Amino acid sequence: MADFDTTDFDAIKISLASADRIRSWSHGEVKKPETINYRTLKPEKDGLFCEKIFGPVKDWECACGKYKGIRFRGIVCERCGVEVTTAKVRRERMGHIELAAPVSHIWYFKSPTTFPLARLLDIKSKDLEKVLYFASYIVTEVDAEAREADAADLKEELDADLEELDAERDDQIERLREQGEGGEDEFGEIEPLSDEEIRAGIADLEAEYEDEKRLRTEAYEKFMQLEERELIADEGLFSELKRYYGIYFKGGMGAEAVRDLLRGIDLEAEAKSLREVIASDTAQKQKREKAIKRLEIVDAFLKGGNDPANMILDVIPVIPPDLRPMVQLDGGRFAASDLNDLYRRVINRNNRLKRLLDLDAPAIIVNNEKRMLQESVDALFDNGRRGRPVTGRGGRPLKSLAEALKGKQGRFRQNLLGKRVDYSGRSVIVVDPTLKLHQCGLPSQMALELFKPFVMRRLVELGKVENIKGAKRAIDRQLPAVWDVLEEVIQDRLVLLNRAPTLHRLSIQAFEPVLVEGKAIHLHPLVCAPFNADFDGDQMSVHVPLSTQAQTEARVLMLSSNNLRSPASGKVLTVPSQDMVFGAYYLTTEKAVEGAEMPIFADFDDALLAIDMNHELDLQQPVTVRVSAADANLTDGDRKVFRVLTGKGEHEDIDVTEHTARFETTIGRIIFNRQCLPADYPYINYKMVKSDIGALVNDCCDRYPLAAVEPILDAIKETGFHYATVAGLTVSVWDATIPEDKPQLLEEAQERVDEINEYYEDGFLSGLERHTEVVNAWTECTDLLATEMLAGFAEDNPIYMMADSGARGSKTQLRQLAGMRGLMADMSGDTIDLPIKANFREGLEPL
Repeated sequence: MADFDTTDFDAIKISLASADRIRSWSHGEVKKPETINYRTLKPEKDGLFCEKIFGPVKDWECACGKYKGIRFRGIVCERCGVEVTTAKVRRERMGHIELAAPVSHIWYFKSPTTFPLARLLDIKSKDLEKVLYFASYIVTEVDAEAREADAADLKEELDADLEELDAERDDQIERLREQGEGGEDEFGEIEPLSDEEIRAGIADLEAEYEDEKRLRTEAYEKFMQLEERELIADEGLFSELKRYYGIYFKGGMGAEAVRDLLRGIDLEAEAKSLREVIASDTAQKQKREKAIKRLEIVDAFLKGGNDPANMILDVIPVIPPDLRPMVQLDGGRFAASDLNDLYRRVINRNNRLKRLLDLDAPAIIVNNEKRMLQESVDALFDNGRRGRPVTGRGGRPLKSLAEALKGKQGRFRQNLLGKRVDYSGRSVIVVDPTLKLHQCGLPSQMALELFKPFVMRRLVELGKVENIKGAKRAIDRQLPAVWDVLEEVIQDRLVLLNRAPTLHRLSIQAFEPVLVEGKAIHLHPLVCAPFNADFDGDQMSVHVPLSTQAQTEARVLMLSSNNLRSPASGKVLTVPSQDMVFGAYYLTTEKAVEGAEMPIFADFDDALLAIDMNHELDLQQPVTVRVSAADANLTDGDRKVFRVLTGKGEHEDIDVTEHTARFETTIGRIIFNRQCLPADYPYINYKMVKSDIGALVNDCCDRYPLAAVEPILDAIKETGFHYATVAGLTVSVWDATIPEDKPQLLEEAQERVDEINEYYEDGFLSGLERHTEVVNAWTECTDLLATEMLAGFAEDNPIYMMADSGARGSKTQLRQLAGMRGLMADMSGDTIDLPIKANFREGLEPL
């Protein structure tokens, strides 16, 4: 393989390698299946570990020992043929195997989704498999013009052949009859055939010649309609076609025939005709879909510049021996990579096929060996993709080349994408409501280790220590000056937080670190949704972008406050939930105080001052507030308007241009609007539940730039947490109040079910109808009971408030707590028509 700098490149392109390209990579042909000599423990010549092909086992030493030492660098030993170089070339140098017959690459004809080889040839994948594995012949070329021109002569030739067969049959029958009149046996005596024997012989001859005539006629008819890419499974029929019409068509089986078809494809003409089919209005839907799938394959070959014929291999590469090692174990035994066994099978079968071809063996034996060679190459590339996998000792499937590439432990995900990273750490996460959206809490010890080089440099710059060695010593001893420098170093620096599994872009985000005590990483509660994180023991990893460009990229593209929306749907993911939702719900709920007059306030500030001074006032108590032009949140020309949102999609506009006006609200809603929302946002004057908060956040993201949305989110978070604490929500089993008329509702439903069962027993209903009617009756009862239960809950019932706000739980769960569990499903998913009448508060019985 040509030498190149593996670090200096702009792009990587994966393409099909031609036979010549594979040979150019190779340093020699592997001809023998042997690996090492078990007596001398040296690689066998021309074998899978050959030093002449792959390089020396020992640094700067040829195989025979004639040249030793670095001074002989680059010399090729004239005795053993090994180049004097380092042993590490055995990780780079490749070999190759010259195949005695072409084989197909299994990835292209046995792909689980695309089947590129079959689609390109417009052949069914099962038919293609029959051709490749020598179960069927395929026509690769037909000279239709010559066939048309010679049609009359071919018909005459057929008639003549049939007449000749008839004459030959009559001649044979006549001879048989003559034997019936008498003949000589081995002793010279005459022994005539019996009439029965003559009749049996004539019948056999007639059947034999009839078969020959049928086959001859069938071959003619088949030939006259023969088309390219047509399959012929009957070997006798194909032999007959080749015998009489071999000059008009070509055909065969195996990868060689498929390659002839691939070489005959004009990709540009094929793409043009497929586009015409797709654009055609008359084409059937199925035909158009098939053309689209074929065009994808054809376009891929055109754009990639690949030759489709390269899907058929004449040469297969042998990967370097140190990538498929063989090591000696205690006791003299050897452990080898499975690839060596798979390569050995290929070489053995290839060498056997070469011998058979040299001996000019019968076609059936040669074809069988070619099929076995194809199967061995399939197993080498992707063992188990087709048929039963090749197994080693103990029945374990051998690991093929594909096995080394695919999956989590494969070369791509394990080694190329999932490298271990310096300047990184990992710890358990805990919630921290005091953080801003763009911040994360980083344990001091972890931060010191992550930013160690920066702290050491800064200590030297400030003159706190004499040199780097002194700085390292200061960090190890954790002197007070170190923590001050660390605080300075992390200013304006970002770290990346990643939570596995990294399923989408938002699984890695950038944060400004804030030093915290302890060993846990502190996380902002609003970024839990994009990370899909919770605090039941989840861990996250931290990475430090080092360069200025990386820091800039992290701040612009990856900062959490710049990634509020989902890349999939465009909706905001950083929406307050649970405690925050309940706090906002509690704050914006309206609850009238009996016997109390509605307070009136001069403005919002007056109302907020009153709630601070007068503790008898309630947050949820209705109040009247005067608004003026200073409170306007909307300008309509010269008019100043105070817009009040009164519900979902509903609003009221109050003109405050010249006069003040009054409107009714609660002090809690004044606090929510003042603390959480910008001054120019319409005044929210209704109870906020989870969906309303989600809609509010999405609307804010549409109205304001991202920099202005972050303070809104943090304000909702802080206000929500604070007033959830003020609410002092507690849950008791007695909060699940059971409807008083539950027994009556159950009794009515049971009577209805008994009535349905009577109809069934009298034959008025089928079993299915009875089941449906019973299920409907109990479902209706369950829904009615749930309605009664919800109506019976007080508005300040803690369980009801949790479900109504959307903070936690649902109306269905409340029904199971205080109503009835209702109908259940069995293991097959069908509804059982006998419901569970009890609820969780009452407790469930065993039966």
